[in-house]
Amino acid sequence: MQNFETERLRRWRLILGQDGANSAGSAAEDCDGLGIALEGTDLAMDQALAALYGSDPGNRKGSLGSSAPKVSRWLGDIRTYFPSSVVRIMQQDALERLNLRQMLLEPEMLEAVEPDVHLVANLVALGSIMPNQTKETARLVVRRVVEELERKLASPMRQAVMGSLNRASRNRRPRHNEIDWHRTIRANLKHYQPEYRTIIPETRIGYGRKRSALRDIVLCVDQSGSMATSVVYASIFAAVLASLPAVQTRLVVFDTAVVDLTELLQDPVEVLFGTQLGGGTDINQALGYCQGLIRQPQETILVLISDLYEGGNQEEMLKRVAMLLGSGVQMVALLALNDDGAPSFDHNVAAQFASWGIPAFACTPELFPELMAAAISRQDISQWASTHDIVTRR
Repeated sequence: MQNFETERLRRWRLILGQDGANSAGSAAEDCDGLGIALEGTDLAMDQALAALYGSDPGNRKGSLGSSAPKVSRWLGDIRTYFPSSVVRIMQQDALERLNLRQMLLEPEMLEAVEPDVHLVANLVALGSIMPNQTKETARLVVRRVVEELERKLASPMRQAVMGSLNRASRNRRPRHNEIDWHRTIRANLKHYQPEYRTIIPETRIGYGRKRSALRDIVLCVDQSGSMATSVVYASIFAAVLASLPAVQTRLVVFDTAVVDLTELLQDPVEVLFGTQLGGGTDINQALGYCQGLIRQPQETILVLISDLYEGGNQEEMLKRVAMLLGSGVQMVALLALNDDGAPSFDHNVAAQFASWGIPAFACTPELFPELMAAAISRQDISQWASTHDIVTRR
């Protein structure tokens, strides 16, 4: 019973921290207000947490201060005592609570950090002001994250898109030399005639007609500060799509200026450092540029990734969207492409898009391959979203 009570108090002590524990009662000698004296690993964990979450950041003992060595030691401590998922949360909190963005300019700090997509977004945003030595370290950190995400996301993307393209291009009225005999036989096994030991090919399936690209995909990505993690995922997916010869992929990023990063798609790290996160938003200008890229409107999917807050001419932007739809372009609006939950967005623009059959919703990276497959197959995207419990925004 005594051990149970001691363990319970120990856990409360770690949850409350020293300030909270002291306020819970009168501290005994060498103990806090709960009568618990932490030591060893528990004490180290408590100090790591207190450095970040203590009530008085300016005076607390164990503060991270402003030196890179202290930050590096702290990063090493939290990686020792907490799982990676908790480490990432603590790092993000440190950036926000302690204004540690300046510390990202220190190579020794970058070498100690647990990389994740939020860190990549911060490094990309700071890319233009980093000294050269730090920039090389930053690229290594970014590449680690990008390669990890590519391993996770590339295969589902290729499988979903190629499967959808194969179904979309299949020829149901083939000439004799266009027949795909393996698929045709499988499709007609129910018509097997035992007495003749043959199959009647009632349904004939042919190979798709070949051309350089079956569909054109344009990713138009808002690179304003609120869209930072979406830019990271969009760049990776664009690089994967660009590796598929059956689609022609363009990547366009924008704030108040428009940058076409298509030529860099062989290396998503170069793509990311080609962005300039932050700044304003001119969706109309970006869509105007994308409109000039479109050669086959009926075969083009335009994915606009933006919170829809237009800093330019909203009326002209809506007119341009209507023109794109009228020409036959298939348009998808993503309010975010990340795991961060429901974003802030312009409800009026989203409602107008919805009235034109363009549902606006946030999409996780795991579902994006399925979304692209649905778009390639010309499925109703609103219906697709509802089957995946995605709330479309109006």
